Amino acid sequence: MIIACALVAAAWLAATVAAFFAGRPALARVAGLVAVTHAVAVVVPRAAPLVVAAWLICGLGLPDGLLGSPARRLLAAGAATGALVWTPALPVTTGSVVAASAAASAVALGGVAVRCPRAPAARRRTLQWIAAATVVTAAIDAVLVAVNALLGTPHDLLPWMLGAMAVMPVGLLLGQVKATARLAERALVEAVVIAGLTMLVVAVYLVVVIGLARRPVAAERDVLVASVAASLAAVLLALPVRFRLVSVGMSLLGRRGQTPEEALASFGARMSRAVPFDELLLQLVESLRAALGQAGAEVWVGADGTLHRQVSVPERPADVITLTDKERLVIGGTRIGGTAWTSVWLPALLDDREAPIRVAPAAHLGDLLGLLVVRRPREGVEFSEEDDRVLIQLARQVGLALHNMRLDTALQASLEELRQRNEELQASRLRIVTAADASRRAIERDLHDGAQQHLVALAVKLGLVREIIKDDVAMAAELLDELRGDVQQANAAFRELAHGIYPPLLRDHGLGEALRSAGRRVALSYRVEVNLTERYPEQVEAAVYFCCLEAIQNAGKHAGPGASVEVRIHAEDGVLHFSVRDDGAGFTPGGVQGHGFVNMTDRLGAIGGRLHVESAPGAGTTIRGEVPVHG
Repeated sequence: MIIACALVAAAWLAATVAAFFAGRPALARVAGLVAVTHAVAVVVPRAAPLVVAAWLICGLGLPDGLLGSPARRLLAAGAATGALVWTPALPVTTGSVVAASAAASAVALGGVAVRCPRAPAARRRTLQWIAAATVVTAAIDAVLVAVNALLGTPHDLLPWMLGAMAVMPVGLLLGQVKATARLAERALVEAVVIAGLTMLVVAVYLVVVIGLARRPVAAERDVLVASVAASLAAVLLALPVRFRLVSVGMSLLGRRGQTPEEALASFGARMSRAVPFDELLLQLVESLRAALGQAGAEVWVGADGTLHRQVSVPERPADVITLTDKERLVIGGTRIGGTAWTSVWLPALLDDREAPIRVAPAAHLGDLLGLLVVRRPREGVEFSEEDDRVLIQLARQVGLALHNMRLDTALQASLEELRQRNEELQASRLRIVTAADASRRAIERDLHDGAQQHLVALAVKLGLVREIIKDDVAMAAELLDELRGDVQQANAAFRELAHGIYPPLLRDHGLGEALRSAGRRVALSYRVEVNLTERYPEQVEAAVYFCCLEAIQNAGKHAGPGASVEVRIHAEDGVLHFSVRDDGAGFTPGGVQGHGFVNMTDRLGAIGGRLHVESAPGAGTTIRGEVPVHG
């Protein structure tokens, strides 16, 4: 038992070091926790519950060593508390430890199974190595149990089963080594196959023993041991020998590595998983070279007639091919091309005009999205019809994947644009509400300080007239003349206020008259040119008028003395265009926009219009706007 605990502790220590140097300190901490508890159990066997708790915490933290959810943190805290209470206070028996270990394993493996599909590719490989190690550990335990049942040895199963658990930290260690990353899937598959066959052999021999209704004795025992060993050896060697024999057979055909059918099947299987597209293409090119193109394979990707060499094996420099519309049409409609076809339509791909080459366009609905290129050495065998069929099928799958990736990119861009527009809309609504409140306060202030003061003065003077009209007719007449002037001033004040809210000229006579009238209040040289043959909806004319008015007022404030302002409005192709240009001081566009530009942008944006600002120091400023008015 001590040796087994020491062996497992050493394996976990190695996994801890590997995780640390792989830049995963959290995983190194939980692996180190398991190593420490095993080391403590070597000295103090009663600390076995702490080992169980450490294994559970490590399992809950896979693949990063982080307890990322409240449920996992709660389970880890419960396991630690239970182990600390159990170790000094309750009896520690083999049965209780085994039961606790089984429960902890079930919880940890369940959590890993839930997290594995959502894990990123690199983390998923770590989980695959750990899963492979777990399957191997289970197979070893099954063999130990069967041998004990058949032969009565080893007499004490627990140390042997504990020692078998050293395989699991080895799996964790391999998951941290980048060089083994691409072997993770194959390791898991082969572990499942070998473990399954091993358990099948064990089950068969157990059935034989049960059929005998007794354990074998004497010579029977020797024969059974030899047959069990032979069967297990056959199971362990079956897959490696098969792959080696397939490799030898393929080499006799002038090929090496996986078959074309395997390349096609493996690419389709990888497409069904959430594998990053760049990695998927790299795996595809490696498979193509192994199965079809011993001299090299590459994938070109692009759109609108411009193709880039995305990935190649062996590594080739980056390159670009630009196609004409005719070339795009012909290449996109071709199923597969050989050396002669390539020399006509894609001569840049030819390294050796006598070497076999195949080019399969990856297209979707006739739209050329990429190319699959495989090459063989000059003295190599020619491509067969089956090779061409597999390459065509792969090109179709790549074309579909590229099309889906383009759709996904467009969808993400649309979602980002919608998000930005939503934020702009919320900000615009807030500004509109704020501006409406400010306008109400301004109207109240203008009424109070302007027109209301005139009315108060009128009331006071009318009272004076009433008091003196009988005693001093001349003074009364003078006051009445003043009252007439005050009434005119009050009327002008009300007219000015009404004009600021919504100019009557705009309502009655349109944009031309309203803007010409606004020019009378501008100190700069002012010119208006309006070429409109019809009136437009009230909200459109109001937005254009107030944007022009804002731009005119900005020019009056910032263009400088001696500047001139020109306003132009015309309609073309269902769009109402306006511009306000001054030849004043100008400014450098960019940075934080003033309230005037923000107000203009909000006004036009509310009716589907857009605003453009052009300016430069010393070159004046031009404000342009456009509003759709038809369609």
